[in-house]
Amino acid sequence: MKRLTLLFIAGLLTFNTFAQERERTPIGGRPDIKGDLFLDFGFNTLNNKPDDLQTRFFPSRTFNAYYQHPFNLFGEGSGFTFNPGIGIGTDKLAFTGGRTLFNNPTVGPESSRLQEITDVYGDDIQINRNVVAVNYIDIPLEIRYHFNRSNYKKSMRVAVGGKVGFLMNAHTKVSFEDADGLERKIKDRQNYGFAPIRYGIHTRLGFPGFNIWGYYGLNQVFQKDQGPFGTEANQINFGVSFALF
Repeated sequence: MKRLTLLFIAGLLTFNTFAQERERTPIGGRPDIKGDLFLDFGFNTLNNKPDDLQTRFFPSRTFNAYYQHPFNLFGEGSGFTFNPGIGIGTDKLAFTGGRTLFNNPTVGPESSRLQEITDVYGDDIQINRNVVAVNYIDIPLEIRYHFNRSNYKKSMRVAVGGKVGFLMNAHTKVSFEDADGLERKIKDRQNYGFAPIRYGIHTRLGFPGFNIWGYYGLNQVFQKDQGPFGTEANQINFGVSFALF
């Protein structure tokens, strides 16, 4: 996933470099390229979840890389733009109690249950890392209002809209030391019952180079009756973003 994200960013930078002349702007010395390449950093949590599906806050992180292109609404200088885009989103879930997702054979091959790692790999292990990663191709859609209508590049702005995401893959990653002190890393790529499509409300507030953002999922994270405890939890993400141009 990291390689795919880097290739996505490098491809956009290369495309824009050859498409038009790069000029320097007064805002942090960023190149003046049409549109925005956002790098979002934040946290991921589940809403409307059962008590048994608690996650650890700091390890449950979110990273997104989005390119969005502006289109003027209501004429130039109105302050409003429509900003569709495309990008890659990855969310991590770190469950409490030394637990992670495993397939649930009693339900089906594309389902999951939450189980203690020691139940599967033995009681005499020391768990060092335990996360679930879910990766998407996202299509963000925003309507922005720029408070400085004569110069959008220097303006504070607020954006509301939504995004649709298509599941690429999901996997668990567990690392632990066994009784002999041998470190083992296990990465298991499965569907785990995650919904193939996600959609929700998205918002940003800030300046050209820096924003705070939030996302509220309108659909369930897992397919019906395919997630642990039959959960109907949805997703909440929030954090900060930096614009490379």
